[in-house]
Amino acid sequence: MMVDLAVIPAAGKGTRMRHATRVVPKAFLPIVDRPAVQYVVEEAVRAGAREVIIVVNPEVIPLVDTYFSAPVPGMEDVVITPVVQPEALGLGNAILSARDASDGRPFFCLLADMIAKVDVLDGMGEFFDGTSIMSLREIEDDLLSKYGVVVPGEWRSENLVEVNGAIEKPGIVRAPSRLGLIGRYLFTSEVFDILENLTPGHGGEVQLTDAIHELGVGGRCLGSVSRGELLDIGNPAGFLEASTLLGLAHDEFGGDYRRFLEGLWDG
Repeated sequence: MMVDLAVIPAAGKGTRMRHATRVVPKAFLPIVDRPAVQYVVEEAVRAGAREVIIVVNPEVIPLVDTYFSAPVPGMEDVVITPVVQPEALGLGNAILSARDASDGRPFFCLLADMIAKVDVLDGMGEFFDGTSIMSLREIEDDLLSKYGVVVPGEWRSENLVEVNGAIEKPGIVRAPSRLGLIGRYLFTSEVFDILENLTPGHGGEVQLTDAIHELGVGGRCLGSVSRGELLDIGNPAGFLEASTLLGLAHDEFGGDYRRFLEGLWDG
């Protein structure tokens, strides 16, 4: 089934990236030669998206309109639609804000502060048959308190598992597995009905992981397991890592940048 819509929640305040995010929204912090959100939009387009909904807080709407008003190479035919999350009530609430604009269609969901080192959406699309699919990765013990973790069910193949539930940031003691949610999803519109009726969970926010739990309990959720890592640009160390890795990989600047780093190391 073709999925041509993507939703990118990008309304976070970026508190871990103060003081830069006092003046520049986290999703628009530049990495090498473009804002972070462009990397995520490009990833969605490579997976087949032809419309991208970017969920932002109200003051960022003009910035989205201005930036994407000029054609971006490779995305000339992609429709970019900004949608406002009126209040910062959590990731689940941010996604719920895209309900009307999505018009009942299935959609990829990509977190704006996570940049993929290897694309995973294509693999999810291949498995899609009308059931929501989560991208999963085996994560280390120290990350079990930082990511949502799923309750695995029956394995349908080497890389496809039924998801029977999920827990937000359980920690090593409560974790039902090592399969973490890594910020890439493929949802049916059913997720909006669940999000609309959720009570605030971990941290007092409407948690997307709680909606995934309900999908799993109802037998309507699968997990696509990959080794693809994502770069977390929402913290200073991750931002530096992403800038370095993407700088080294850049077709135009990568060679000079590598020589510069090697010179520092040799010195």
